[in-house]
Amino acid sequence: MLWSKNKLDNMQSVDTNHQLDSAQTTEKLAELQAQLTEIFPKLEQYLDQLNQVVLDKPEQIKLAVCCLIAEGHLLFEDIPGLGKTTLAQALATLSGLHYQRIQFTNDLLPSDILGSNIFHPEKSQFEFNQGAIFSQILLADEINRSSPKTQSALLEAMEEGMVSIEGVRHQLPQPFWVIATQNPLQQSGTYPLPESQLDRFLMRLSMGYPSVEAERALLRGEDRRKLLDEIDPVLSQDEVLRLQALREQVILSDAILDYLQRLTAWTRSKVTGLSTRGLLALKRATQAYALIQGRGYVIHEDVQAVFASVVAHRIHLSEQDLKQAVQTIEL
Repeated sequence: MLWSKNKLDNMQSVDTNHQLDSAQTTEKLAELQAQLTEIFPKLEQYLDQLNQVVLDKPEQIKLAVCCLIAEGHLLFEDIPGLGKTTLAQALATLSGLHYQRIQFTNDLLPSDILGSNIFHPEKSQFEFNQGAIFSQILLADEINRSSPKTQSALLEAMEEGMVSIEGVRHQLPQPFWVIATQNPLQQSGTYPLPESQLDRFLMRLSMGYPSVEAERALLRGEDRRKLLDEIDPVLSQDEVLRLQALREQVILSDAILDYLQRLTAWTRSKVTGLSTRGLLALKRATQAYALIQGRGYVIHEDVQAVFASVVAHRIHLSEQDLKQAVQTIEL
């Protein structure tokens, strides 16, 4: 993943499956590359710091950062104690954005998240008291321990970046990113997220158990939560917004667009296929993954890297089935 001179020199060497169609596109790629050269060292430092806090999970970290760059919300699903919240807090702290954390419980109310109008007798008027959602990053911990009514309070905010309170719409800070964690549904005290809300998450990731070596390092080393208190932001708000803007410029060739549509057609041959919104989410994720790899254009390996994490929670197929499909469908 290192940003090398060879990578810079080879940016124009695109294979025949991803060939750029015009001189104008080639010029656009060169301009994008010049901008990437300036900011990529900060992105690389961001990834390195995350890998120091959460050990032996480089792919999950890379996909999580994809969500930030692609302006897509992130859902972690796993049993408690595998580092979901630690990674979420590290992502927020190192990004340099204002964040708040909500511990979801079965008695949490929508107003606890969104805020409410409070009457002030001395002014004889109501004033809006902002809830925790008015932050740039919201850590929604154990989101499926709250009721469906409370879960649905996030829908408008996640899709539109604003909330409505008693008919008045309030704009949320930008960028706005929800990182949620949930426990497996077979555990007691959980409520399944509705499909409409699952669709608002760009990716669903699982941390999984650490390797023997990583777990031994955790046993011998410092508590990872203490590391969170010691780390400083690597990125700033302006740099995060710049990365998101650069992601929109990442080029997808006709061959890659065909590949995305063939994959989507394959899912639609199943019981529930990928929606158009899901396809657009897949496109954004592939652009972000290419950017993290230091490229201004998407290749089919980028699609393969993000496909299962973007699609699995939308169409209820296993990640294993999706990974096999993405390898067998012709480019």
